[in-house]
Amino acid sequence: MTEEPKWYVVHTYSGHEKKVKTSLELLVLNKGMEDLIVKVVVPTEEVVKTTNGKKKIIERKILPGYVLVKMIITNDSWYVVRNVKGVLGFVGPDAKPVPITNAEVINMGLEEGKHVAKINLAVGDKVEVTEGPFESFKGVISEIFPEHGTVVVLVSMFGRETPVELDFHQVKK
Repeated sequence: MTEEPKWYVVHTYSGHEKKVKTSLELLVLNKGMEDLIVKVVVPTEEVVKTTNGKKKIIERKILPGYVLVKMIITNDSWYVVRNVKGVLGFVGPDAKPVPITNAEVINMGLEEGKHVAKINLAVGDKVEVTEGPFESFKGVISEIFPEHGTVVVLVSMFGRETPVELDFHQVKK
């Protein structure tokens, strides 16, 4: 047993993540276990989806089929989580809970409850535009705006470099 709550990964039926979260939060309140089961999170990220030329922001599950629970493992807390409808078990050897590392907690932005988007692009990278009016153009990244989810790519047009602002999802290395 440990005194400090840690983050654990709970395997659920796919598509039941939000139901498991709601059920577990209600059970914790009803049983007065707020000191043992501190937080339940279904990690999501906002993604820009383009359909028929229209941009739409959708929320997408980062880990489909999993819920993250910040808790202190005791026989009672383990039993409550394990027996929520839709829960398949804890992730770990022989279904024994293993906490995720602090680095993983920070990378997923769990303490703030929000995922911080990571991109695999840097200024100077050569990229190809994958969609939009500049599809199949190649260029070099000159600026990155993570807060807006955009990059500026210098593409060669009419014999000269032209800056084009694109969403992250519109380019690939």
